[in-house]
Amino acid sequence: MAAAGTPGLSTAQTTPTAQVASDESSSNDESVLNDALVRFQAKKGLGYLYNMKFEKAKTLFDQIDNRYPNHPVGPFLNALNTWWQILINLQSKEHDEAFIAAMNEVIQRSERILERDPDNFDARFFKGAALGFRGRHYSNRKQWWKAARDGKRAMDYVLGVAEENPENDDYVFGKGIYDYYAAVVPERYPFAEPFMVFFPDGSRKRGLRELKRTAEEGFYIQTEAAYFLLQIYYRFEKNFSKSKKYATWLREEHPDNSFFHTYEGRMYARFGRWNQAKSIFEKVWKRYKAGQTGYVDATGRQALYFRARHALIADEHKRAVRLLEKLEALGEGKNSYFKVWGQLRRGMAYDALGRRALALKHYQQALERKEWGEVHERAERYIDSPYGG
Repeated sequence: MAAAGTPGLSTAQTTPTAQVASDESSSNDESVLNDALVRFQAKKGLGYLYNMKFEKAKTLFDQIDNRYPNHPVGPFLNALNTWWQILINLQSKEHDEAFIAAMNEVIQRSERILERDPDNFDARFFKGAALGFRGRHYSNRKQWWKAARDGKRAMDYVLGVAEENPENDDYVFGKGIYDYYAAVVPERYPFAEPFMVFFPDGSRKRGLRELKRTAEEGFYIQTEAAYFLLQIYYRFEKNFSKSKKYATWLREEHPDNSFFHTYEGRMYARFGRWNQAKSIFEKVWKRYKAGQTGYVDATGRQALYFRARHALIADEHKRAVRLLEKLEALGEGKNSYFKVWGQLRRGMAYDALGRRALALKHYQQALERKEWGEVHERAERYIDSPYGG
């Protein structure tokens, strides 16, 4: 896989930095994304972003915005910067308003250009990208109608850009996502199949091929493509070797990214490699305790939870209880995913230790909290019949 961290441009290629350039680009050849300054600063800024150095990334993205003050590229890059601050703690809505405002600005700037030039390449590309990311955000917030609306609107732009520029490794990214999920979602979620008659047919193989192309040869979107491939092989294809390939690459390219760090640990856990998972989450915990940027309370809770799961599997039930007590005490609120599941696991640990009354107490607490997956069903099962270890 090609390296993502080196722009391949010298500093001399990026001057002059103070010049305000034209915001109009009617064709791909004239795209702002082909500007040497933008290529250098955006690539460097993305490197900072993916390593959780958000202020350094913002400085470079603001310089691009100052050079192209009416173009959507600046607010889009800054929105991506905010997007990754959301991802490391999805349950917090602290950055939601800033993200939506930035993506709205991308869409508005794009539409102003399209009013003058309906075929403008950059405006169509960035409007489609902004709608796509905004739709992903609405999906994460379970605002399904808004997510579907943005996804449908994004599709026309994304597929059009890829069709017009089939030789560009970055532009096939959105089409790859569409092709894969349009083929897989109806199979996995039959209730969605009737809605797919309104959309073009997808192709699982073609989607994977397009995403791999961007992950291996892309310039701007290489990391996003690798991340999508990790998700796909982890969640849908259930392929350990491919999941490991992309998890390892993302960790090597962006060693300070807490999201990729925990994803690597979860990947090993999902495929039953618990010793590797334990080792990774111990390192995650150390970084959290050291206060490293990006390693927030949500990261710490995740590390404690998976370390506790390893302890349960290893029949180290007292250690599991200690870790789960720390998990419950870490951060405010009781309804986060790992705190709720932590209550269930704590009950299981107490059952394994023969302390049935305490086990029942924690199963009941799990039932009184938010439903995550099958946690309530599991709690009811162990209330009826003790967990056997």
